[in-house]
Amino acid sequence: MTENAAIAANAVTPVSHTSDVNRVPDVIVIGGGTGGYSTALRAAALGLTVVLAERDKVGGTCLHRGCIPSKAMLHAAELVDGIAEARERWGVKATLDSVDWPALVATRDDIVSRNHKGVEGHLSHARVAVVRGSARLTGPRTVQVDGHGEFTARRGIVLATGSRPRMLPGLEADGRRVVTSDDALFAPGLPQSVLVLGGGAIGVEYASFHRSMGADVTLVEAADRLVPLEDADVSRHLTRGLKKRGIDVQTGARFLSAELLENGVRATVRTARGETRTVEAERLLVAVGRAPVTDGLDLAAAGLATDERGFVAPADWARLETAVPGIHVVGDLLPPPSLGLAHASFAEGLLVAETLAGLTSPPVDYAAVPRVTYSSPQTASVGLTEADARNRGHDVVVNSMPLTAVAKGMVHGQGGVVKVVAERDGQVLGVHLVGPHVSEMIAESQLIVGWDAEPSDVAHHIHAHPTLSEAVGETFLTLAGRGLHQQ
Repeated sequence: MTENAAIAANAVTPVSHTSDVNRVPDVIVIGGGTGGYSTALRAAALGLTVVLAERDKVGGTCLHRGCIPSKAMLHAAELVDGIAEARERWGVKATLDSVDWPALVATRDDIVSRNHKGVEGHLSHARVAVVRGSARLTGPRTVQVDGHGEFTARRGIVLATGSRPRMLPGLEADGRRVVTSDDALFAPGLPQSVLVLGGGAIGVEYASFHRSMGADVTLVEAADRLVPLEDADVSRHLTRGLKKRGIDVQTGARFLSAELLENGVRATVRTARGETRTVEAERLLVAVGRAPVTDGLDLAAAGLATDERGFVAPADWARLETAVPGIHVVGDLLPPPSLGLAHASFAEGLLVAETLAGLTSPPVDYAAVPRVTYSSPQTASVGLTEADARNRGHDVVVNSMPLTAVAKGMVHGQGGVVKVVAERDGQVLGVHLVGPHVSEMIAESQLIVGWDAEPSDVAHHIHAHPTLSEAVGETFLTLAGRGLHQQ
Protein backbone atom coordinates (compact mmCIF):
# COMPACT_ATOMS: atom_id res chain seq x y z
CA MET A 1 0.00 0.00 0.00
CA THR A 2 1.34 3.44 -0.92
CA GLU A 3 1.78 6.16 1.68
CA ASN A 4 -1.11 8.14 0.17
CA ALA A 5 -3.38 5.10 0.18
CA ALA A 6 -2.48 4.28 3.78
CA ILE A 7 -3.29 7.80 4.90
CA ALA A 8 -6.58 7.68 3.02
CA ALA A 9 -7.51 4.36 4.61
CA ASN A 10 -6.80 5.59 8.13
CA ALA A 11 -7.98 9.18 7.77
CA VAL A 12 -10.54 10.80 10.02
CA THR A 13 -14.07 10.96 8.67
CA PRO A 14 -14.41 13.87 6.20
CA VAL A 15 -16.87 16.63 6.99
CA SER A 16 -20.17 15.75 5.36
CA HIS A 17 -22.57 18.36 6.75
CA THR A 18 -22.19 22.11 6.73
CA SER A 19 -23.26 22.21 10.36
CA ASP A 20 -20.01 20.36 11.17
CA VAL A 21 -17.88 23.12 9.64
CA ASN A 22 -16.39 26.04 11.52
CA ARG A 23 -18.10 28.99 9.86
CA VAL A 24 -15.43 31.41 11.07
CA PRO A 25 -12.18 29.61 10.23
CA ASP A 26 -8.81 31.26 10.15
CA VAL A 27 -8.42 30.68 6.42
CA ILE A 28 -10.78 30.09 3.52
CA VAL A 29 -9.27 28.61 0.36
CA ILE A 30 -11.30 28.75 -2.86
CA GLY A 31 -10.12 26.00 -5.19
CA GLY A 32 -8.66 22.59 -4.38
CA GLY A 33 -5.99 22.21 -7.05
CA THR A 34 -2.28 22.02 -6.33
CA GLY A 35 -2.04 25.63 -5.15
CA GLY A 36 -5.21 25.46 -3.08
CA TYR A 37 -4.69 22.16 -1.31
CA SER A 38 -1.02 22.88 -0.60
CA THR A 39 -2.07 26.15 1.05
CA ALA A 40 -4.70 24.33 3.08
CA LEU A 41 -2.37 21.55 4.22
CA ARG A 42 0.43 23.89 5.26
CA ALA A 43 -1.95 26.26 7.04
CA ALA A 44 -3.50 23.37 8.96
CA ALA A 45 -0.04 22.05 9.88
CA LEU A 46 0.69 25.47 11.38
CA GLY A 47 -2.37 25.22 13.62
CA LEU A 48 -4.82 27.30 11.60
CA THR A 49 -8.40 26.24 11.01
CA VAL A 50 -9.11 25.91 7.28
CA VAL A 51 -12.17 25.65 5.04
CA LEU A 52 -11.44 24.57 1.47
CA ALA A 53 -14.22 25.17 -1.06
CA GLU A 54 -14.05 23.04 -4.21
CA ARG A 55 -16.81 22.60 -6.79
CA ASP A 56 -15.22 19.58 -8.49
CA LYS A 57 -12.55 17.19 -7.21
CA VAL A 58 -9.59 18.15 -5.06
CA GLY A 59 -6.41 17.84 -7.06
CA GLY A 60 -7.59 20.12 -9.84
CA THR A 61 -6.53 20.05 -13.47
CA CYS A 62 -3.05 18.76 -12.69
CA LEU A 63 -4.26 15.57 -11.05
CA HIS A 64 -7.37 14.83 -13.06
CA ARG A 65 -6.86 16.24 -16.56
CA GLY A 66 -3.25 17.39 -16.86
CA CYS A 67 0.09 16.55 -15.27
CA ILE A 68 -0.60 13.12 -13.83
CA PRO A 69 -2.76 11.41 -16.47
CA SER A 70 -0.72 12.88 -19.33
CA LYS A 71 2.57 11.69 -17.83
CA ALA A 72 1.06 8.24 -17.32
CA MET A 73 0.19 8.15 -21.01
CA LEU A 74 3.61 9.46 -21.99
CA HIS A 75 5.20 6.65 -19.99
CA ALA A 76 3.13 4.17 -22.02
CA ALA A 77 4.34 5.95 -25.18
CA GLU A 78 7.93 5.55 -23.99
CA LEU A 79 7.36 1.81 -23.64
CA VAL A 80 6.00 1.63 -27.19
CA ASP A 81 9.03 3.53 -28.49
CA GLY A 82 11.28 1.20 -26.54
CA ILE A 83 9.95 -1.82 -28.42
CA ALA A 84 10.87 -0.21 -31.73
CA GLU A 85 14.33 0.70 -30.42
CA ALA A 86 14.88 -2.81 -29.10
CA ARG A 87 14.14 -4.30 -32.51
CA GLU A 88 15.82 -1.74 -34.76
CA ARG A 89 18.90 -0.82 -32.72
CA TRP A 90 19.65 -3.63 -30.32
CA GLY A 91 18.69 -6.75 -32.21
CA VAL A 92 16.01 -7.69 -29.71
CA LYS A 93 13.35 -9.26 -31.92
CA ALA A 94 10.40 -7.75 -30.12
CA THR A 95 7.15 -6.89 -31.84
CA LEU A 96 4.16 -4.78 -30.89
CA ASP A 97 0.89 -6.51 -31.70
CA SER A 98 -1.37 -3.64 -30.66
CA VAL A 99 -2.12 -1.09 -27.95
CA ASP A 100 -4.97 -2.21 -25.70
CA TRP A 101 -6.52 1.23 -25.25
CA PRO A 102 -9.05 0.25 -22.54
CA ALA A 103 -6.28 -1.42 -20.51
CA LEU A 104 -4.02 1.60 -20.91
CA VAL A 105 -6.83 3.92 -19.82
CA ALA A 106 -7.63 1.70 -16.84
CA THR A 107 -4.03 1.90 -15.61
CA ARG A 108 -3.98 5.66 -16.08
CA ASP A 109 -7.26 6.10 -14.22
CA ASP A 110 -6.09 3.86 -11.38
CA ILE A 111 -3.01 6.04 -10.89
CA VAL A 112 -5.17 9.17 -10.85
CA SER A 113 -7.71 7.59 -8.49
CA ARG A 114 -5.07 6.49 -5.98
CA ASN A 115 -3.49 9.93 -5.98
CA HIS A 116 -6.92 11.55 -5.58
CA LYS A 117 -7.71 9.37 -2.58
CA GLY A 118 -4.29 10.24 -1.18
CA VAL A 119 -4.92 13.98 -1.43
CA GLU A 120 -8.35 13.60 0.14
CA GLY A 121 -6.79 11.54 2.89
CA HIS A 122 -4.11 14.13 3.59
CA LEU A 123 -6.74 16.88 3.83
CA SER A 124 -8.93 14.81 6.10
CA HIS A 125 -5.99 13.78 8.28
CA ALA A 126 -5.03 17.46 8.62
CA ARG A 127 -8.67 18.27 9.53
CA VAL A 128 -9.15 20.61 6.63
CA ALA A 129 -12.91 21.05 6.13
CA VAL A 130 -13.59 20.43 2.44
CA VAL A 131 -16.88 22.03 1.40
CA ARG A 132 -18.24 20.91 -1.98
CA GLY A 133 -19.73 23.69 -4.06
CA SER A 134 -19.07 26.81 -6.12
CA ALA A 135 -17.79 29.72 -4.06
CA ARG A 136 -17.99 33.45 -4.54
CA LEU A 137 -16.73 36.42 -2.59
CA THR A 138 -19.27 38.51 -0.73
CA GLY A 139 -16.75 40.82 0.94
CA PRO A 140 -13.05 41.12 1.82
CA ARG A 141 -13.42 38.42 4.49
CA THR A 142 -16.59 36.55 3.51
CA VAL A 143 -17.32 33.73 1.07
CA GLN A 144 -20.65 32.22 -0.01
CA VAL A 145 -20.57 28.54 -1.02
CA ASP A 146 -23.53 27.19 -2.97
CA GLY A 147 -25.65 24.99 -0.75
CA HIS A 148 -23.61 25.73 2.36
CA GLY A 149 -24.14 29.39 3.16
CA GLU A 150 -21.62 32.04 4.14
CA PHE A 151 -18.24 31.70 5.84
CA THR A 152 -16.03 34.38 7.38
CA ALA A 153 -12.23 34.19 7.44
CA ARG A 154 -10.43 35.54 10.50
CA ARG A 155 -7.04 35.87 8.84
CA GLY A 156 -7.53 35.69 5.11
CA ILE A 157 -8.91 34.25 1.89
CA VAL A 158 -6.84 32.46 -0.73
CA LEU A 159 -7.92 32.47 -4.37
CA ALA A 160 -6.82 29.29 -6.15
CA THR A 161 -9.43 28.71 -8.85
CA GLY A 162 -7.01 27.61 -11.57
CA SER A 163 -7.35 27.86 -15.33
CA ARG A 164 -9.07 26.40 -18.38
CA PRO A 165 -7.85 25.78 -21.94
CA ARG A 166 -8.03 28.70 -24.33
CA MET A 167 -9.88 28.17 -27.60
CA LEU A 168 -9.37 29.82 -30.96
CA PRO A 169 -12.15 31.86 -32.58
CA GLY A 170 -14.34 29.73 -34.79
CA LEU A 171 -13.53 26.48 -33.01
CA GLU A 172 -15.71 24.60 -30.55
CA ALA A 173 -14.61 21.42 -28.83
CA ASP A 174 -16.88 18.39 -29.25
CA GLY A 175 -14.68 15.90 -27.37
CA ARG A 176 -14.18 13.73 -30.46
CA ARG A 177 -13.06 15.61 -33.56
CA VAL A 178 -12.01 18.86 -31.86
CA VAL A 179 -10.53 18.49 -28.38
CA THR A 180 -8.77 20.69 -25.85
CA SER A 181 -5.77 19.73 -23.76
CA ASP A 182 -8.19 19.06 -20.89
CA ASP A 183 -10.19 16.41 -22.71
CA ALA A 184 -7.67 15.06 -25.25
CA LEU A 185 -6.78 12.08 -23.07
CA PHE A 186 -10.43 11.19 -22.63
CA ALA A 187 -11.43 11.27 -26.30
CA PRO A 188 -12.47 7.87 -27.65
CA GLY A 189 -9.66 5.60 -28.85
CA LEU A 190 -6.43 6.39 -30.63
CA PRO A 191 -6.73 8.50 -33.80
CA GLN A 192 -4.77 7.66 -36.92
CA SER A 193 -3.97 11.33 -37.57
CA VAL A 194 -3.80 14.43 -35.38
CA LEU A 195 -3.37 18.13 -36.03
CA VAL A 196 -2.02 19.87 -32.91
CA LEU A 197 -2.41 23.64 -32.68
CA GLY A 198 0.15 25.09 -30.28
CA GLY A 199 3.84 24.32 -29.90
CA GLY A 200 4.26 25.05 -26.22
CA ALA A 201 4.99 22.32 -23.70
CA ILE A 202 1.45 20.89 -23.74
CA GLY A 203 1.14 20.81 -27.52
CA VAL A 204 4.57 19.24 -27.94
CA GLU A 205 3.79 16.55 -25.36
CA TYR A 206 0.54 15.60 -27.07
CA ALA A 207 2.19 15.59 -30.48
CA SER A 208 4.90 13.30 -29.12
CA PHE A 209 2.40 10.94 -27.47
CA HIS A 210 0.24 10.51 -30.56
CA ARG A 211 3.26 9.95 -32.78
CA SER A 212 4.48 7.19 -30.44
CA MET A 213 1.05 5.60 -30.74
CA GLY A 214 1.37 5.49 -34.52
CA ALA A 215 -0.58 8.57 -35.60
CA ASP A 216 0.43 10.93 -38.38
CA VAL A 217 1.01 14.21 -36.55
CA THR A 218 1.15 17.80 -37.75
CA LEU A 219 2.25 20.34 -35.15
CA VAL A 220 1.48 24.01 -35.86
CA GLU A 221 2.96 26.88 -33.85
CA ALA A 222 2.40 30.58 -34.61
CA ALA A 223 5.75 31.66 -33.14
CA ASP A 224 8.91 31.18 -35.15
CA ARG A 225 9.98 28.20 -33.03
CA LEU A 226 8.63 25.55 -30.68
CA VAL A 227 8.58 26.12 -26.89
CA PRO A 228 9.30 29.79 -27.56
CA LEU A 229 9.89 30.63 -23.90
CA GLU A 230 12.86 28.27 -23.79
CA ASP A 231 16.40 28.85 -25.00
CA ALA A 232 16.69 28.99 -28.79
CA ASP A 233 19.11 26.05 -28.82
CA VAL A 234 16.60 23.99 -26.83
CA SER A 235 13.95 24.75 -29.44
CA ARG A 236 16.30 23.82 -32.26
CA HIS A 237 17.32 20.46 -30.78
CA LEU A 238 13.74 19.64 -29.80
CA THR A 239 12.45 20.42 -33.28
CA ARG A 240 15.16 18.29 -34.85
CA GLY A 241 14.24 15.38 -32.58
CA LEU A 242 10.52 15.64 -33.32
CA LYS A 243 11.09 15.87 -37.08
CA LYS A 244 13.39 12.85 -36.93
CA ARG A 245 10.46 10.93 -35.44
CA GLY A 246 8.28 11.88 -38.39
CA ILE A 247 6.28 14.76 -36.89
CA ASP A 248 5.45 17.48 -39.41
CA VAL A 249 6.50 20.63 -37.52
CA GLN A 250 5.18 23.92 -38.90
CA THR A 251 6.47 27.00 -37.06
CA GLY A 252 5.59 30.56 -37.97
CA ALA A 253 2.28 29.16 -39.20
CA ARG A 254 -1.23 30.46 -38.60
CA PHE A 255 -4.45 28.52 -38.21
CA LEU A 256 -7.12 30.06 -40.45
CA SER A 257 -10.21 27.86 -40.29
CA ALA A 258 -11.55 24.34 -39.81
CA GLU A 259 -14.37 22.37 -41.35
CA LEU A 260 -15.88 19.47 -39.43
CA LEU A 261 -16.12 16.24 -41.39
CA GLU A 262 -18.03 13.11 -40.45
CA ASN A 263 -14.88 11.43 -39.13
CA GLY A 264 -12.48 14.28 -38.64
CA VAL A 265 -11.49 17.83 -39.49
CA ARG A 266 -10.25 19.69 -42.56
CA ALA A 267 -8.17 22.68 -41.44
CA THR A 268 -6.61 25.53 -43.38
CA VAL A 269 -3.23 26.83 -42.28
CA ARG A 270 -1.00 29.60 -43.60
CA THR A 271 2.62 28.47 -43.52
CA ALA A 272 5.65 30.59 -42.65
CA ARG A 273 6.20 31.09 -46.39
CA GLY A 274 2.74 32.56 -46.80
CA GLU A 275 1.35 29.51 -48.57
CA THR A 276 -2.15 28.25 -47.77
CA ARG A 277 -2.18 24.59 -46.83
CA THR A 278 -5.05 22.19 -46.14
CA VAL A 279 -4.56 19.53 -43.46
CA GLU A 280 -7.05 16.73 -42.88
CA ALA A 281 -6.88 14.86 -39.60
CA GLU A 282 -9.05 12.57 -37.57
CA ARG A 283 -8.59 14.84 -34.59
CA LEU A 284 -7.79 18.52 -34.05
CA LEU A 285 -6.15 19.16 -30.68
CA VAL A 286 -6.10 22.75 -29.45
CA ALA A 287 -3.22 23.54 -27.06
CA VAL A 288 -2.79 27.31 -27.40
CA GLY A 289 -2.49 28.13 -23.72
CA ARG A 290 -4.68 28.42 -20.67
CA ALA A 291 -6.87 31.22 -19.28
CA PRO A 292 -7.42 31.99 -15.58
CA VAL A 293 -10.83 31.04 -14.17
CA THR A 294 -12.57 33.86 -12.30
CA ASP A 295 -16.13 33.61 -13.62
CA GLY A 296 -18.63 33.42 -10.77
CA LEU A 297 -16.01 34.46 -8.23
CA ASP A 298 -17.47 37.99 -7.92
CA LEU A 299 -14.16 39.70 -7.33
CA ALA A 300 -15.82 43.12 -7.27
CA ALA A 301 -17.66 42.23 -4.07
CA ALA A 302 -14.31 42.19 -2.30
CA GLY A 303 -12.94 45.22 -4.11
CA LEU A 304 -10.86 43.26 -6.63
CA ALA A 305 -10.63 43.13 -10.41
CA THR A 306 -8.67 41.20 -13.00
CA ASP A 307 -6.01 42.77 -15.21
CA GLU A 308 -6.45 43.07 -18.98
CA ARG A 309 -5.37 39.42 -19.41
CA GLY A 310 -7.78 38.05 -16.82
CA PHE A 311 -5.23 37.47 -14.06
CA VAL A 312 -5.57 38.58 -10.44
CA ALA A 313 -2.31 40.42 -9.88
CA PRO A 314 -0.86 40.68 -6.37
CA ALA A 315 0.04 44.09 -5.02
CA ASP A 316 2.79 42.44 -2.95
CA TRP A 317 4.64 39.65 -4.77
CA ALA A 318 6.67 38.82 -1.67
CA ARG A 319 3.45 37.75 0.08
CA LEU A 320 1.26 37.10 -2.99
CA GLU A 321 -1.25 39.45 -1.41
CA THR A 322 -3.68 41.51 -3.47
CA ALA A 323 -4.53 45.18 -3.04
CA VAL A 324 -7.19 44.01 -0.59
CA PRO A 325 -5.33 43.08 2.63
CA GLY A 326 -5.85 39.47 3.61
CA ILE A 327 -6.77 38.19 0.13
CA HIS A 328 -3.96 36.19 -1.46
CA VAL A 329 -3.58 34.50 -4.84
CA VAL A 330 -1.81 31.28 -5.85
CA GLY A 331 -1.53 29.15 -8.97
CA ASP A 332 -2.85 29.90 -12.44
CA LEU A 333 -4.63 33.09 -11.40
CA LEU A 334 -1.23 34.77 -11.04
CA PRO A 335 0.24 36.64 -14.01
CA PRO A 336 3.89 36.29 -15.03
CA PRO A 337 6.48 35.94 -13.60
CA SER A 338 4.46 33.08 -12.12
CA LEU A 339 4.80 30.17 -14.52
CA GLY A 340 1.47 28.36 -14.33
CA LEU A 341 3.27 25.21 -13.19
CA ALA A 342 2.03 22.82 -10.52
CA HIS A 343 5.34 22.75 -8.66
CA ALA A 344 5.43 26.55 -8.59
CA SER A 345 1.93 26.58 -7.10
CA PHE A 346 3.07 24.23 -4.32
CA ALA A 347 5.72 26.80 -3.37
CA GLU A 348 3.15 29.61 -3.61
CA GLY A 349 0.78 27.70 -1.34
CA LEU A 350 3.50 27.20 1.27
CA LEU A 351 4.41 30.88 1.16
CA VAL A 352 0.84 32.12 1.56
CA ALA A 353 0.00 29.68 4.35
CA GLU A 354 3.09 30.68 6.30
CA THR A 355 2.33 34.36 5.72
CA LEU A 356 -1.21 33.91 7.08
CA ALA A 357 0.25 32.11 10.08
CA GLY A 358 2.40 35.14 10.86
CA LEU A 359 5.69 33.67 9.68
CA THR A 360 8.25 35.41 7.50
CA SER A 361 9.03 33.28 4.47
CA PRO A 362 11.25 34.01 1.47
CA PRO A 363 9.33 34.92 -1.69
CA VAL A 364 9.10 32.44 -4.54
CA ASP A 365 12.20 32.68 -6.74
CA TYR A 366 10.58 32.18 -10.13
CA ALA A 367 13.94 32.30 -11.91
CA ALA A 368 14.92 29.11 -10.05
CA VAL A 369 11.73 27.18 -10.88
CA PRO A 370 12.50 24.33 -13.31
CA ARG A 371 10.56 23.98 -16.57
CA VAL A 372 10.07 20.58 -18.19
CA THR A 373 8.53 19.29 -21.42
CA TYR A 374 7.92 15.53 -21.19
CA SER A 375 8.05 14.76 -24.89
CA SER A 376 10.51 12.54 -26.70
CA PRO A 377 13.04 14.10 -26.64
CA GLN A 378 12.45 15.82 -23.31
CA THR A 379 13.50 19.34 -22.42
CA ALA A 380 14.33 20.69 -18.97
CA SER A 381 15.64 24.10 -17.98
CA VAL A 382 16.09 26.52 -15.12
CA GLY A 383 17.16 30.14 -15.02
CA LEU A 384 17.80 32.57 -17.86
CA THR A 385 18.08 31.73 -21.52
CA GLU A 386 21.15 33.02 -23.33
CA ALA A 387 19.09 35.73 -25.05
CA ASP A 388 17.45 36.85 -21.80
CA ALA A 389 20.82 36.99 -20.03
CA ARG A 390 22.32 39.16 -22.77
CA ASN A 391 19.24 41.40 -22.89
CA ARG A 392 19.61 42.01 -19.17
CA GLY A 393 23.14 43.25 -19.67
CA HIS A 394 25.09 40.25 -18.39
CA ASP A 395 28.56 39.59 -19.76
CA VAL A 396 27.73 36.05 -20.79
CA VAL A 397 29.84 32.96 -21.36
CA VAL A 398 28.18 29.83 -22.76
CA ASN A 399 29.25 26.21 -22.98
CA SER A 400 27.34 23.39 -24.65
CA MET A 401 28.02 19.67 -24.80
CA PRO A 402 26.16 16.95 -26.70
CA LEU A 403 24.87 14.11 -24.56
CA THR A 404 26.47 11.69 -27.00
CA ALA A 405 29.88 13.01 -25.89
CA VAL A 406 29.52 10.80 -22.81
CA ALA A 407 29.24 7.03 -22.97
CA LYS A 408 25.75 6.80 -21.45
CA GLY A 409 24.51 9.25 -24.05
CA MET A 410 25.79 6.91 -26.74
CA VAL A 411 23.97 4.03 -25.07
CA HIS A 412 20.66 5.91 -25.24
CA GLY A 413 21.43 7.02 -28.78
CA GLN A 414 18.83 9.79 -28.86
CA GLY A 415 21.10 12.79 -29.09
CA GLY A 416 20.52 15.85 -26.96
CA VAL A 417 22.57 18.63 -25.45
CA VAL A 418 23.55 20.36 -22.19
CA LYS A 419 23.88 24.15 -22.36
CA VAL A 420 25.08 26.34 -19.49
CA VAL A 421 24.78 30.12 -19.46
CA ALA A 422 26.97 31.92 -16.92
CA GLU A 423 28.24 35.38 -16.02
CA ARG A 424 31.86 35.77 -17.09
CA ASP A 425 33.91 35.03 -13.96
CA GLY A 426 30.63 34.83 -12.04
CA GLN A 427 27.54 32.81 -11.21
CA VAL A 428 25.56 30.37 -13.32
CA LEU A 429 22.54 32.10 -14.85
CA GLY A 430 20.78 29.22 -16.60
CA VAL A 431 21.00 25.53 -17.47
CA HIS A 432 19.19 24.03 -20.45
CA LEU A 433 18.87 20.34 -21.32
CA VAL A 434 17.43 18.36 -24.24
CA GLY A 435 17.43 14.58 -24.49
CA PRO A 436 16.30 11.36 -22.82
CA HIS A 437 15.36 11.52 -19.13
CA VAL A 438 16.50 15.12 -18.67
CA SER A 439 13.38 15.76 -16.56
CA GLU A 440 15.12 13.67 -13.90
CA MET A 441 18.41 15.56 -14.33
CA ILE A 442 17.29 19.15 -13.74
CA ALA A 443 17.22 19.06 -9.93
CA GLU A 444 20.94 19.70 -9.42
CA SER A 445 20.80 22.58 -11.88
CA GLN A 446 17.93 24.09 -9.91
CA LEU A 447 20.17 24.11 -6.85
CA ILE A 448 23.10 25.52 -8.84
CA VAL A 449 21.04 28.43 -10.16
CA GLY A 450 19.07 28.93 -6.94
CA TRP A 451 22.19 29.08 -4.80
CA ASP A 452 24.05 31.43 -7.18
CA ALA A 453 26.84 28.91 -7.67
CA GLU A 454 29.76 29.53 -10.00
CA PRO A 455 31.06 26.93 -12.47
CA SER A 456 34.16 26.41 -10.31
CA ASP A 457 31.90 25.50 -7.37
CA VAL A 458 30.15 22.81 -9.41
CA ALA A 459 33.34 21.52 -11.00
CA HIS A 460 34.57 20.19 -7.66
CA HIS A 461 31.62 17.78 -7.42
CA ILE A 462 32.02 14.33 -8.96
CA HIS A 463 29.30 12.86 -11.17
CA ALA A 464 28.83 9.10 -11.32
CA HIS A 465 30.20 7.28 -14.35
CA PRO A 466 28.63 6.27 -16.64
CA THR A 467 25.56 8.51 -16.41
CA LEU A 468 23.87 11.11 -18.55
CA SER A 469 24.51 13.62 -15.76
CA GLU A 470 28.23 13.39 -16.54
CA ALA A 471 27.52 15.71 -19.46
CA VAL A 472 26.28 18.31 -16.98
CA GLY A 473 29.38 17.89 -14.84
CA GLU A 474 31.70 18.02 -17.85
CA THR A 475 30.09 21.23 -19.09
CA PHE A 476 30.87 22.93 -15.79
CA LEU A 477 34.38 21.47 -15.70
CA THR A 478 35.09 23.07 -19.08
CA LEU A 479 33.72 26.45 -17.96
CA ALA A 480 35.99 26.20 -14.92
CA GLY A 481 39.01 25.47 -17.17
CA ARG A 482 39.32 21.82 -16.09
CA GLY A 483 37.62 20.00 -18.99
CA LEU A 484 38.62 16.41 -19.74
CA HIS A 485 36.59 15.25 -22.74
CA GLN A 486 35.73 18.74 -23.97
CA GLN A 487 38.35 21.44 -24.40
